Amino acid sequence: MKVKVEVDCSPEEARSFLGLPDVQPMQDALMQELQNRLSANIKAMDPQTIMKTWLPASMQGADQMQKMFWAQVQQTMSAAATATSGMANLADRKTGNK
Repeated sequence: MKVKVEVDCSPEEARSFLGLPDVQPMQDALMQELQNRLSANIKAMDPQTIMKTWLPASMQGADQMQKMFWAQVQQTMSAAATATSGMANLADRKTGNK
């Protein structure tokens, strides 16, 4: 035995028939709040605001990188100068020059 039932009704009618609550007002309020938050975030995505937020951190990182670079260069140069002066002293001893 086959029984086929076809119901032609709107979603609102089906919800009320089954005793489910009407969530449309809550959904409208939620969608309005979501739209307000998205609009506020889009305004915050202004290129000038982004640059103000990101630039100081990246510039600080670049400044630290530059300091590390120059410290390494100075260390290498002082080591090279020490090695060169040591070689010059050794050469002077071999030739008898002081």
